[in-house]
Amino acid sequence: MPATERAAYALKRAAPPLAVIAVLVGAWEVYADTGTTNRLFLPAAHSVAAALWNNAGLIASNLATTAEEVGLGLGLALAIGLVCALVIHLAPLARQALYPLAIGSQAIPVAVIAPLLVFWWGFGLLPKLFVIVLICFFPVVVTTVDGLAAVDPDQLKLLGTLGASRWQAFRFAELPAALPAALSGARIAVAVGLIGAVIAEISTAGTSSGLGHLIELDLNDLTAAQTQVAWAATIVLFAFAIVCFYTLGLGARRLAPWADHSSRVPS
Repeated sequence: MPATERAAYALKRAAPPLAVIAVLVGAWEVYADTGTTNRLFLPAAHSVAAALWNNAGLIASNLATTAEEVGLGLGLALAIGLVCALVIHLAPLARQALYPLAIGSQAIPVAVIAPLLVFWWGFGLLPKLFVIVLICFFPVVVTTVDGLAAVDPDQLKLLGTLGASRWQAFRFAELPAALPAALSGARIAVAVGLIGAVIAEISTAGTSSGLGHLIELDLNDLTAAQTQVAWAATIVLFAFAIVCFYTLGLGARRLAPWADHSSRVPS
């Protein structure tokens, strides 16, 4: 596809969400200007844009920290989720034993376990990675298990008729069916992973950087100027989540080109 056609296609895809964003920002600006709410709670959109411009370097450096945490955490969550899904799929007893625990793990309050994580691993990166993995691995497990279970039984029977081993059946039938589902789970996980990173930066002691840390500091300052910076950092998180989601979508198309991506989450 020529570059001009690609640009036109990208613009066509981007136009609807950009129009919605423009409407929402306009409504935000009008509502803030009416004085209905205190500027400490909701600064005007133009003041947030100014804060983003004036603090671009500070926000970018903290974004880099959060992006590193999310990238490492998502990679670990994907690996752990795939292993757990394979164990659950291959061993019915493991499904009975592990699946309820995986579900229950999503209800664990981070604030309760954060002191223990710091006691075990100190104030570095590990406690934050644990929190991100805890939040991210579950979507990968669920989607991968569903993908493994969705393999066409006739395809497995055909492979058995041809004398394929259990490993060959997994490699040529189950894995190709599960990989697109696992990647869809990763795309879901990256969105919640950003929230996990923010929670980890706020909950674990000794944090000195990251967008979550920056937002917490600015909100605790209780001045209009710092609230604007907190909102600017939140807007950056919002945009970063969208970029990560669609980047993983492109990766899914390359890693699993045989899959019908149109039936999954939008890409």
